[in-house]
Amino acid sequence: MPRTGSLTGCFLMLLAGFFLAGGVFAQAPTAEEKTRGLMGIRTRVEAGTTAETAQAAPSIAAKRVALVIGMSAYTSIAPLRNTAADAEAVADMLQRLDFSVDLMVDAPLARLQDTIVAFARKAETAEIALVYYAGHGVEAAGENYLVPIDVSVDDPATIPQQAVSLASILASVESARKLRVVILDSCRNNPFPTLVGAAAANDMTFGGAGLSPPDPAQGMMVVYAAEGGKVALDGDGAHSPFATAILESLPRPDVEIGLVFRQVRDRVMALTANRQQPHFYGSLSGAPYFLAGKDAAVADPSDKAAQWQALKPDQEVQLAALVSEGNTRAMIGLGYMALTPDTAKFQPEKAFALFGKAAAAGDAEAMFELAKLHEKGIGTAQNVPEAIELYRRAADLGFADAINDLGFLYYQGADGLARDPKTAVELFIRAADLRHPQAMFNVAALIDDGLVPGKTPEDAAAYLYSALRSGVNDVLEQLTTRPTMFKPATRRALQAELRRNRFYAGAIDGDIGAGTQRSMRIAFGQTQ
Repeated sequence: MPRTGSLTGCFLMLLAGFFLAGGVFAQAPTAEEKTRGLMGIRTRVEAGTTAETAQAAPSIAAKRVALVIGMSAYTSIAPLRNTAADAEAVADMLQRLDFSVDLMVDAPLARLQDTIVAFARKAETAEIALVYYAGHGVEAAGENYLVPIDVSVDDPATIPQQAVSLASILASVESARKLRVVILDSCRNNPFPTLVGAAAANDMTFGGAGLSPPDPAQGMMVVYAAEGGKVALDGDGAHSPFATAILESLPRPDVEIGLVFRQVRDRVMALTANRQQPHFYGSLSGAPYFLAGKDAAVADPSDKAAQWQALKPDQEVQLAALVSEGNTRAMIGLGYMALTPDTAKFQPEKAFALFGKAAAAGDAEAMFELAKLHEKGIGTAQNVPEAIELYRRAADLGFADAINDLGFLYYQGADGLARDPKTAVELFIRAADLRHPQAMFNVAALIDDGLVPGKTPEDAAAYLYSALRSGVNDVLEQLTTRPTMFKPATRRALQAELRRNRFYAGAIDGDIGAGTQRSMRIAFGQTQ
């Protein structure tokens, strides 16, 4: 079907796609409005059954990648006894859990840096990306650093040039599509005790023990072997207490990952007579994940409610115990469980209360889900203005789904919200810059239509490339089955972007033929 260059047809299709998924402003698109097929997001509250969403899931297999690092044989500072063996054992365990593992033991700085860069590229098309590090770590000038074996430091100011920042490790996993975890058994002791005085004399902060708390991106969990600023034990056995707990707990089948890491915490405390307590920073998304067992398939569908509802009853009990401790992710999980399509178990008021409790504790995803209930009148009286306020609060906290949905509401207008296309476009760009897949595609379309001042076809292509790498099947389908939906200049820029990233070697002619389509599939993560 020919493509219209106006925003009206393109964007109304996007709006219809969102609101027909369960919003209150549904309107059917006309034939002309189906031209480009821009994308909204599927609501969490009224999504289909597990079977329905499984049929819509991408056909490519889930991918798991891990980078495992063990630093032991330091050349100029105190060596560590267990770290190499810890890393080798963790790598072997992860391979048994179907991870593609890059293992580095006793690596110098240059090789470590190169491996992190290569791993970050692999993680872009992985479903799960995990990093495990065992070795010396240090905090200097407010930054955390992981120390390679060839470090030779006599001046604290040179540490950033001789070590790898924790920020670079976090960045290496942040583009993984579903689950991002960094595990650090790196706060054994201060490897540079003689530098503490020198740092103080030069007004430079230098951690005396352990690492400072990290600042992970949303949707990422960072696990410290010991609480920030505390020392973890190397252990007297074959492995450190923390590595022992990791090796015992992660392979347990059919246990949701949030519960797995709490088992790790409890095991370390038991092994160390409460002298060491692992600590968790950041937060995972509201979807349940499994590293082992047949329930690993639960994480494949896109409907979070159906995923949580598939958990076994004993884990529901464990989640309830976590709720009593104030764990907001457990509140969200139980809230989803209460929205089961099983009429005998359907408890919308319970879901409303749980989402409300988590939202009051500051959880952005809970605010988003609570907004959905207000918007639709599920578990409470319908209250669209309250829903909009909750969307705003979640958006202010950087929750990309809320930013994207708020953009839809501003574009179309709603009860108590005047239509404001300019603000809508700004919100879509914000969501896209947070790597929201549909928003990235939609912003590319807005740029292609000339509706984003100052943006070029190259900008549109960059958004399309990032949307491809995000792993959303609809993006790949749109670009490969309807290759002329974008203008020639944008298509040429996309080919150039694919070439720049070494996925395409053909002509930059705007002809999205078999070669370009194949390169897009490979960039997406398919094998051909």
